[in-house]
Amino acid sequence: MSKNILIVDDSKTVRNLVAFIMKKEGFRVITAEDGLDGLEKLYSSEFDLIISDVNMPRMDGFTFIRSVREQEAYRDIPIIVLSTEGQEKDIQMGLNLGANLYMVKPAQPEKLVKNVKMLLG
Repeated sequence: MSKNILIVDDSKTVRNLVAFIMKKEGFRVITAEDGLDGLEKLYSSEFDLIISDVNMPRMDGFTFIRSVREQEAYRDIPIIVLSTEGQEKDIQMGLNLGANLYMVKPAQPEKLVKNVKMLLG
């Protein structure tokens, strides 16, 4: 059975690229343009994994991750942060809030796919 992935990024180009990579690997993908949109999509469907950016309007990725992790039903969904913010403080913040992995853009597609498959078991 195909796994569902939620991609949250304000860049349409990044959303489309990551969606293309994941669909090519056989995953079902739904995209969201910021954290608020991501929460709406999360509540309306079931996801096996989330890939989220950090810098987004309306609700940034850190607030989005915090909101996801505060809810019992979503506590165990693996989250990968995919962001241009590569400073140690950003990486630590993402991981402390509950992200399983933090990857800095531009990430190699092969590495992203490998990490997604690893987190999905």
